[in-house]
Amino acid sequence: MSPRKQGGSAAEEPEGQRLQKVLAQAGLASRRASEIMIDQGRVEVNGHVVSEQGRRVDPERDVIRVDGSRIPPPRRHRYIVLNKPRGYVSTLHDPEGRPTLADAVVESGASKALLKERLFHVGRLDTDTEGLIILTNDGDFGHKLSHPSFEIDKTYLVEVEGIVNSVTLKRLKDGITLDDGPVRPRGLKLVSTVGGKSMVRLTLHEGRNHIVRRTMEHVGHPVRRLSRIGIGPVRLGTLKVGEVRDLTSEELGALLDLVDVD
Repeated sequence: MSPRKQGGSAAEEPEGQRLQKVLAQAGLASRRASEIMIDQGRVEVNGHVVSEQGRRVDPERDVIRVDGSRIPPPRRHRYIVLNKPRGYVSTLHDPEGRPTLADAVVESGASKALLKERLFHVGRLDTDTEGLIILTNDGDFGHKLSHPSFEIDKTYLVEVEGIVNSVTLKRLKDGITLDDGPVRPRGLKLVSTVGGKSMVRLTLHEGRNHIVRRTMEHVGHPVRRLSRIGIGPVRLGTLKVGEVRDLTSEELGALLDLVDVD
């Protein structure tokens, strides 16, 4: 038997990786700069500020934060943002032959190898609605992010018929009641009015079918065009219709916090 096995735990390598190495591998800073952040008390592990150098962690299990922001574990999965075009169905396969999310990914120029992975789409968008959809092969993450119990905010940019006035805005802010229950936006802003139409930014945590279209029609302003521009902390930003990108580490860390995935 080897000396290591005979010697027991005292002769074994300590478990985990050094914290400064994990921070450096996450692309936050060099190892030396990571050590300085630890000395400054800016790094937490599992809710406790780390004060000593050489702390060993398990990046797959431990919750690590720098300046309060969660650092996601090394990526074993794919997390992709797609700006879905209008006319595409929110599925990866369609027996009727309509254009799908898979078609949009291929047309974006992304590698076809990406589609060989078993991807899930987080949430759905109507065929006539464009905007942000997250695709992932992390089933647990996708399920939790879609589950209504987590009440993840979704933000939409809505073009409607007619001029939305202050009375209508107040009515929406106070909350309305549809056939399947109440709706009260978490965020609402009139962006512009021109040519007999209005642009409204609306944030809801509701996930009911056609909720935005039904809400605006209820107050007398049918939707002309609809785009989802945000899910929780994730924003489309400058991502053009039909394009894809990976979630940033900051976005993934914030989403992990929202759904409490370790």
